[in-house]
Amino acid sequence: MFLAFDDTDSTKGMCTTFLATEMIRAIDGLDLIGLPRLVRLNPAVPWKTRGNGALCIRFGKGKGRRTLAGRIGRKSIFSFDRGEEPEDSNDLFSIGAELLSNWSRVEEEASPGLVMSKVKPSPAIYWQAVRRVIEREMVENELDRIGARSIGLCGGRGIIGATAAMSWVPHDRTYEVLAYRKRGRWGSQRKITKEDVKLLDERFPSTFNNYDHDSDAVAIAPHSPCPILFGIRGDKVEDLPMAMASIRSEAKDRWLLYLTNQGTDDHVISVAGGLDPGSTYRMSGNIVRTPRTLPGGHVLFQLSANGSIVDCAAYEPSKGFRGKVRALQEGDKVQVIGELREQPRTLNLEKFELLELVDLKEKVANPRCPECDKSMQSLGSEAGFRCRKCGRKEDRSKAEFASVVRKIEPGWYEPPVCTRRHLSKPLKRMVARHRC
Repeated sequence: MFLAFDDTDSTKGMCTTFLATEMIRAIDGLDLIGLPRLVRLNPAVPWKTRGNGALCIRFGKGKGRRTLAGRIGRKSIFSFDRGEEPEDSNDLFSIGAELLSNWSRVEEEASPGLVMSKVKPSPAIYWQAVRRVIEREMVENELDRIGARSIGLCGGRGIIGATAAMSWVPHDRTYEVLAYRKRGRWGSQRKITKEDVKLLDERFPSTFNNYDHDSDAVAIAPHSPCPILFGIRGDKVEDLPMAMASIRSEAKDRWLLYLTNQGTDDHVISVAGGLDPGSTYRMSGNIVRTPRTLPGGHVLFQLSANGSIVDCAAYEPSKGFRGKVRALQEGDKVQVIGELREQPRTLNLEKFELLELVDLKEKVANPRCPECDKSMQSLGSEAGFRCRKCGRKEDRSKAEFASVVRKIEPGWYEPPVCTRRHLSKPLKRMVARHRC
């Protein structure tokens, strides 16, 4: 039996993943089948709270191998690799609905939803929700088709995210261990040893997005007053509890492992037609206008791709990444990935690959007159040259040119850790060659 929920938090507190731990704690007599799923959806939707994540948990009578999936208080939480459907699911839905009502921040514009089903919705729901804006009618029709039960509060927009999380069939996957704070410390400054976080990549190479060396900042801890102490992401689930234990911090109230779509680029659409704002695209083309820096520190260039001109932007928070963008030149061939915004209509870069560099030339000397053997005088940037002595003229191509040494090489480039999106695949996970 699948139980999924979304949109319980606000910018002022709570976290939908914390509700997952409360549901696991409250539901006795049933086992956790597989890991809870933390599913991030389209990061461009305007009504997201923070990371636009929804949760799905599978409950049943556990069978087969069990593994430690977390700890809540003094109770160890185990996950079974397979299970059977519970005989009575009414209590499961009632408990979920009560917890949804008790914990959701509806007074702060949360619009929570809960969905329960023994049959998963079509994967098409997930792909629409992670890449586009999905219509509620599409979701409700699918829930009717599979015979699911649902409940929503304050509009129940969370039913959409809950259904999408339940419908996810991983093509790529990562994992995250989330550690939670004791209730009395919510909203206070987190106590995490920075030096331990710095060592995570070295100690546990399968983890990623741990520390931002550009800004000397811890990237595993949120900045909101939510219940989360920190979260560590990685490709090997078996490494995450050890990575968590290596961090000296304030006392943890609980922790839980999640299967996630974070760092997968599932939200990226390879362009085959028109571009609609509110989605993230991958496209290749040639730069037709050299990058320029705008007031505020943003860097903008124009790309010719698929028969249209697209403004691509690296915004000020991306810091040193903008230097790599500035090193591009008109004529370079690049592949870009970014979200298309409506106002201003720009593609906000998540990363880019420099495919081919244009051969830049710079003039190092004026030509010499073939008659007088004297250095000729320039008549202007495009007007050519003239000999001062005999008046002979030569065009600009007769000057002496040398290739410019470029400050960038072919390969992938990405912004610093703290400015990356949850869904954006870090170069560390990409097979292609890359550069920092």
